Amino acid sequence: MNKREFIKLAGLAGIAALANPSATWAATAPADNKSLLALKPPFVLPPLPYATDALEPNIDKLTMEIHHGKHHATYVTNLNNAVKEGAFAGLSLGDILGKVTATDAAVRNNAGGHYNHSLFWTLLAPGQSSPSGELQQAINSAFGSQEAFQAKFADAAKGVFGSGWAWLIVQKGGKLAITSTPNQDNPLMTNLAKDPGTPILGLDVWEHAYYLKHQNKRPDYIAAFWKVVNWNTVNELYAEALKK
Repeated sequence: MNKREFIKLAGLAGIAALANPSATWAATAPADNKSLLALKPPFVLPPLPYATDALEPNIDKLTMEIHHGKHHATYVTNLNNAVKEGAFAGLSLGDILGKVTATDAAVRNNAGGHYNHSLFWTLLAPGQSSPSGELQQAINSAFGSQEAFQAKFADAAKGVFGSGWAWLIVQKGGKLAITSTPNQDNPLMTNLAKDPGTPILGLDVWEHAYYLKHQNKRPDYIAAFWKVVNWNTVNELYAEALKK
């Protein structure tokens, strides 16, 4: 999507608000990565776990409306169409991600888009939280300190050329690592990822995730991201990943 199309879409979303005022957020509700990967078609758009304005002023309401209600919804629709028949028909989301290759463009882009965004919404929350003792110890061991980790993660996000994601992953043996992927790829795509692993924190750095508020200032968006990270979810994902 080019910037002209994005601005047009933003205007349409402003006319037809997609907020769900009944949505609520539970500070202690864990993200269930295992259940997410077990989902099978037909895939559906998950509701946001908070109102679309809940992350203001760090992530604006209109961006959330467009990002969730338009972009993510399109990935879901296109994924269902791509897996109606053929080698991916009937497979779980996790099996699709593990099987997809560079030649499976439609499945690759839309399965990645659906998983990445479904996880991403749970990684954001209003209010403040912090890494658990176990996760903080692992972060300090791998990167030196929380501040050094955030700086390295931010560098990975800034360094994505064009569109993509920055990730904190748990690799085999429980080691933490920072990586990035292009477009809608993710570290669960073992045939494609340069650094395979289990994502426990991810940041969408496609322009549609931040352009309305921050324009071309990706570093400002990254700085705002740290103010709404749901560390309660990250803690749960870390504990889950260590059980594998």
